[in-house]
Amino acid sequence: MGKLIVVVGNSGVGKTSLTEAICTAGDFAAGLETHATRPFQTLFKNNSSYALANQIDYLLARAEQERRIRAEPKAGIQDGGLEMDLFVFTRLFHRKGLLSAEEYGLCERLVNQIRSSQPPPEESCG
Repeated sequence: MGKLIVVVGNSGVGKTSLTEAICTAGDFAAGLETHATRPFQTLFKNNSSYALANQIDYLLARAEQERRIRAEPKAGIQDGGLEMDLFVFTRLFHRKGLLSAEEYGLCERLVNQIRSSQPPPEESCG
């Protein structure tokens, strides 16, 4: 099972650029943010009622990335990661009133369920 390293930090500080550079320089599997391919991203930008679907999609996408990376024989690096998506972005949307307490709780339950079947990252860099 491959190790997972997650690069965390504020939005726009270069997590993706750093992750890409490390993966290019070394032999690492990459798990990058995929805003352009997320089906609910544009819908959410235009209509906040898609906030829950958008967040669940992101959380599942991150879990799928982790599973793929861990199936590799080599270590992998992810920009952001599952916990960052929950504790930064999902929490932010809840604080802004885009997700209800119940919806935030649903996302938290999803992450707890995912984490119970997948180990957490080995290291965090930020």
